[in-house]
Amino acid sequence: MMNQILFAGVIGLFLTLIGTPLLIKLLARKGYGQYIRDDGPREHHAKRGTPTMGGIAFILATIAAYFLSKVITGKPPTFSGLLVLGLMGGMGLVGFLDDYIKIVKRRSLGLRAKAKMAGQLTVGIAFAVLSLQFADNRGNTPASTKLSFVQDFGWTIGPVLFVVWALFMILAMSNGVNLTDGLDGLATGASVLVFGAYTFIGVWQFQEACANANTLTNPSACYEVRDPLDLAVVASALMGACLGFLWWNTSPAKIFMGDTGSLALGGALAGLAICSRTELLLALLGGLFVLITMSVVIQVGSFKLTRKRVFRMAPLQHHFELKGWSEVLVVVRFWIIQGICVIVGLGIFYAGWAADK
Repeated sequence: MMNQILFAGVIGLFLTLIGTPLLIKLLARKGYGQYIRDDGPREHHAKRGTPTMGGIAFILATIAAYFLSKVITGKPPTFSGLLVLGLMGGMGLVGFLDDYIKIVKRRSLGLRAKAKMAGQLTVGIAFAVLSLQFADNRGNTPASTKLSFVQDFGWTIGPVLFVVWALFMILAMSNGVNLTDGLDGLATGASVLVFGAYTFIGVWQFQEACANANTLTNPSACYEVRDPLDLAVVASALMGACLGFLWWNTSPAKIFMGDTGSLALGGALAGLAICSRTELLLALLGGLFVLITMSVVIQVGSFKLTRKRVFRMAPLQHHFELKGWSEVLVVVRFWIIQGICVIVGLGIFYAGWAADK
């Protein structure tokens, strides 16, 4: 059964490695290039015109890798896997419309804020509502109305508040990845690390599932997750697809993921966290995205209250660029920070299981 995970990751990697340069040629031929903010670091102006909407490559590769792994192994898709893929694709569609308008209108801003928010809310609500349906023979739905950290804990918030909570997570992560996507390879590489963590979490939850209580050394230390192995397949497909995309997205980038990619990745991260019952743990596993988002919140809040800026520029990665760090130096050091966040998050996840033994 674990072959699904390997096949999904390898296929996702292969498809983006060979598919991304084809997409680059197509986008370049149509003139779909990135517009750069005039108030950003001066070095970024050289990137003007680089093909954008590269998220199309890893969105399609992930979906193809997932279904091809099912065909190869003869295993059926699950509702949890399909919901996460649907959330990724829906958020990617909102991002695509945003990117397309930027290109057609030849401006750095795409969809109006209200239209963009409406699109994200529509996709998020659909995911949240559907994730409380499709119970398995143990009564487990893809998501739970209980709050979760390393697994569900006692607080049940009910379906209405759950939808609000899920929307908050989806919007926070999609916009967090979007803010992180400001330097070549930064958001892509950070996402690879988090998807790797969710591949491990899915495998571990499958091995320690309450459904297998008769074979567990300690049945009390188990996980009530509907489709943990399939979530690992989705995470592996995403990890492989992003890794292949990183080959072309790393400095100097031949293509940018655009909002198409960043919103899709954020949606996928939130979906994996919700369906694996690790919602609050995502704040640690995706610590870099949280840190960069908070830098924007602090900058805006400080300026509104005191008319002073805490950072030279927000998001945080541009602050260090303006301090004289090279783009590559910022990216590598931020990857290290993200790697530490993943290690700490996985350590806490394992500690939560070990504490119940």
